Amino acid sequence: MFTGIVTDIGEVLELEQRGDLRARIGTHYDVAGIEIGASIACDGCCLTVIATGSAPQNWFDVEISAESQAKTNIGGGGNDSSGGWQVGKKINLERALKVGDELGGHIVSGHVDGVAQIEAMVDEGDSTRFTFRVPDGLAKFIAPKGSVALNGTSLTVNEVDGDSFGVNIIPHTKQVTNWGQAKAGDRINLEIDTLARYVARLQEWQA
Repeated sequence: MFTGIVTDIGEVLELEQRGDLRARIGTHYDVAGIEIGASIACDGCCLTVIATGSAPQNWFDVEISAESQAKTNIGGGGNDSSGGWQVGKKINLERALKVGDELGGHIVSGHVDGVAQIEAMVDEGDSTRFTFRVPDGLAKFIAPKGSVALNGTSLTVNEVDGDSFGVNIIPHTKQVTNWGQAKAGDRINLEIDTLARYVARLQEWQA
């Protein structure tokens, strides 16, 4: 489990297709404290660490299944100019939540529900208002003032209009995440709020 509070900006150092896609991610984390098998959210996608190292910089390796590639913006094996992972791409990182940690965002599972797309970006004061288009079937889970995880970042929904919704991203968030590099057209990993998912499921059973 995660909180949607990004704690490092990683960089994709290597990509290799070995049946599954293997990625090497550069990090500022102390890899001596990362156990093999640990979970790290990478742009909101929970991935399992299979190797670590510290030369020439700290890094960890993950394997990404075809299912994960198809359901997230990782897809394309590093060759997708519309948002797929490629060497040099900056990604948001968060280590798994520990008992006693501060829950500063909201409960995030790291299980991406779909890929949204940035439709527009408009500066409002020092902040930027982003408008996203949501994949079919997910809009009903998104509510004004509710929470969503976008590329692993816990954000509050401003408004919902059909299959689009908006959020504001403040300067601090842009500085400590990869949102400072975002542009219209980018494909973004979307995880809906877990509570919204279960409320909708209960309503289906009651209908």
